[in-house]
Amino acid sequence: MKFISPTYGKMSFEQMMANIMKYITGLPHLSYKIIVGSDSQVKTETCFITAVIIHRLGKGARYFYHKRQERKMKSLRQKIFYETSLSLEVGGMIMRYLSETGHDDLKIEIHIDVGKHGETKKLIKEVVGMVRGSGFDAKIKPDAFGAASVADKHSK
Repeated sequence: MKFISPTYGKMSFEQMMANIMKYITGLPHLSYKIIVGSDSQVKTETCFITAVIIHRLGKGARYFYHKRQERKMKSLRQKIFYETSLSLEVGGMIMRYLSETGHDDLKIEIHIDVGKHGETKKLIKEVVGMVRGSGFDAKIKPDAFGAASVADKHSK
């Protein structure tokens, strides 16, 4: 799986995680949170973006994203569940990496592109349950900037 950093270009998952760990060890006394969120855009195909953000709380962030093209998905429900599953897949990979390197104290949040207003409100309970059942904290709009802002920026 390849990721893109706006600063460093294309990199593998392992290179991305090494970059994240270097970012954390640069100022180890600060608090950090890893955020994973996905968004999609339908054109002739559906473009899915999964963003990984390392948030240095109160001091900025760095992000990476993975782009995936799939067949055209017209169903909003199908797209939201697929976006959530992509975020969970990457979140699981990050969790394994952190566990194997002794950094499993880092908090991982999954940001879901649903909110209390609009068509997605009826999906909140299901996708939040899916994320929490997988062992992650879940955030929805307006607190889901990983999906609604970062991933959205690259899905267009």
